[in-house]
Formats: sequence, C-alpha cells, structure tokens
Amino acid sequence: MAVGKEILTKIRSVQNTQKITKAMQMVSTSKMRKTQERMRLARPYAEKVRQVMGHLAQTNEYHGIRLLEERKEVKRAGFILITTDKGLCGGLNANVLKRFFAQVQDYQERGISVDVVCFGSKGLAACQRIGLNVIASVSNLGDTPKMEILLGALTEIFGRYEDQSLDVIHLVFSCFVNTMKQEPRSEVLLPIGSSVLDADDGQKYHWDYRYEPSPTAVLEYLLKRYLESVVYQAVSDNMASEQAARMVAMKAATDNAGNAIKELRLVYNKSRQAAITTELSEIVAGAAAV
Repeated sequence: MAVGKEILTKIRSVQNTQKITKAMQMVSTSKMRKTQERMRLARPYAEKVRQVMGHLAQTNEYHGIRLLEERKEVKRAGFILITTDKGLCGGLNANVLKRFFAQVQDYQERGISVDVVCFGSKGLAACQRIGLNVIASVSNLGDTPKMEILLGALTEIFGRYEDQSLDVIHLVFSCFVNTMKQEPRSEVLLPIGSSVLDADDGQKYHWDYRYEPSPTAVLEYLLKRYLESVVYQAVSDNMASEQAARMVAMKAATDNAGNAIKELRLVYNKSRQAAITTELSEIVAGAAAV
C-alpha cells in the first residue's frame, strides 16, 4: 500500500492548493468590483480637464508652452511602463512587456536611446534584466492608486520632455475591456495630439474665460493635470485588469485542481482494488494448497 499512501499524500496536497486558489479567486472578485468602480469614477475628471483645455486652445494662443511643442526629429524616447507588483495573473504582464519590448527594439534599431519610468515591480525587474535606462520607478502601489505616489516619477519624465532631453513619451499599460478581456495598449502621451485639444462638444459658440494670472499659465497648469489624470486612469485600468486576470487564472487553477483530484482518486481506487484482489488470490491459493 506504499503506492496508495503516496497517492493520498498527493491528493491532500492538491486539495490544499485548491483551497488557496479558491480563496484568491474570491478575493480577486471582490477587489475587481472596487477597482472597476474606481476606474469609472476617474474618467469624468480627465474628460472635463480635456474639454476646458480645448476651449482655451480655441480662443487663445498657447505658443511657448513646452509640453505642446512637437519635435521634428526624435533623438531620445521615453516610456511610462505600467505593470503589476504581484504575479499569478495569467499572461497580463507578459503581453504588456511583449508590446513594450517591440517598441523599444524598434527605437534601438533606428539608433534612438530610450528612458523608462516603471510603475510596478514586474516591469522594473524586466527592464533591469535587459539593461534599459530606468530613470524612476514606483513599486508597491497597493490596491488603491494614489496620485501623490506617482507624482515624483511623473515630474521627472515630464521635466525631461520640457528641457528637450526627451522628444516623445509613450504610455504602455493593460486596458480593461471586460472581465474576460484585457488588451495591452500603447499611447503617445507627449506630444499632445490635436485630437486632445479638439473641444467640439456640439455647441455653436466659442468658449472663453477670465484667466488669472494669464491664459498661458492656466493652460500650462491644466496640461500637467491632464497628463497626470491620463496616467492615473491608466494605472486604474491596469489594476482592474490585474484583478480580472487573477480571478480568471485562479478559477482555471481551481478547476484544474478539481480534475487532478478526480484523476488521482481514480488511480488510488484502482491501486487499492488491485491490492485487495491480490490478497484475495493469495488467500484462495493458500486454502487450495491446504
């Protein structure tokens, strides 16, 4: 019965793993609902800031604001890479990193240097492995994104764009589509496209405001708040994607553990039945010999 005991040990081990994956699935389900609500609530703020910027750009000159300058030639590119701090979320991080490394390789083949800001320990570890220049990083973001944690790294990379050390900045993250689908997405954060400043909201008249201290100063302030809100929204999307992917992965792991237990029980019953049959055969043979 040594084989039977080994199978029972495996069954108990798989059952313990199944309890863990089931608990993680339930926790991820609860957290996913909260992150989805947080992601939904963050959108109106970014949209309103973008709308006011569009109104301001329609009626005032905004030349001289460095965040709106477009470079004729890209000599150095920047990336804001958003990944998770923890694993066990399927291929979420792998898909984002695949998209990110493809763009980095394209720039490097053209002789363009790359600087990276990493949000999340998985992306930071991947960048350090291949020797990319990480100028700032933030790990241990927790379950709730906080803007004050992100501001230091964002100030660093936006400052490099303003002083022309960077010519373009990309934002790479996982976009939450639905519970079963999360897409890796890459967007050009800077320079800001004309579509962002298009404030066509169906009105037949132009907007104008009274500005203090000046229209240029107000627009420059709004630009920074808008960029911060876009990154915050991306972090919220990535967190919702993480919880959804982990929920699906843990459900699959729980189901697979259940199937493994069934197969092991079948093997155990067969080995036990074979052992009983052998013992009965020995008893019958002994009785016949007597």
